Amino acid sequence: MSNNSIASLLNVNPASVLEMLRKLEKKKLIIYDKVKGARLTASGKQIAVYTIRKHRLWEVFLAEKLGFGWEEIHNIAEQMEHIQSAELVERLDKFLNFPKFDPHGDPIPDPQGRFNLQEGISLADAQLGKEYKITGVKDHQDEFLKFLSRSGLGLGIKIKVAGIEAYDDSLRVSIEGKKEITISRKVAQNLVVKKIQR
Repeated sequence: MSNNSIASLLNVNPASVLEMLRKLEKKKLIIYDKVKGARLTASGKQIAVYTIRKHRLWEVFLAEKLGFGWEEIHNIAEQMEHIQSAELVERLDKFLNFPKFDPHGDPIPDPQGRFNLQEGISLADAQLGKEYKITGVKDHQDEFLKFLSRSGLGLGIKIKVAGIEAYDDSLRVSIEGKKEITISRKVAQNLVVKKIQR
């Protein structure tokens, strides 16, 4: 990945990115090339996957055990992921009954760094009249998650595409067979769903 891509993704100055890349290269966590950009070394990948594991386990704990909303947990988990106790992480995993996915539907790597991939498609690609279950979100921004909560949409919710508006491709969806709402194509593209087999 190039410096400018990383800077744009993180919304930081490209010079700051270059400085950090050089530090990571000295620690042998990345391989950096001015033309090709940066890529993780084996040890860099191991640390990255372990950090993802800690972060997502903390998100489950914050949502399930402390009642935080899914729009609140990311920032708090970012602080908690820096705790270095491997024993704490494994006890947390056991306490939570070994969850496979975080509250956003993202996979939690197991202790060996393996991911359980979630099956699903974008709601925008769902078939008219078929029933689906929401299994994840592609966008983790607070405003998007708050919008979903206000609309009655969340993980595990059953929905059916009741219609598609010809004018703007917005979707009319039935939620749990009780109420019908209209969502934009952008919202539909950021919802991951799995078809319910009958």
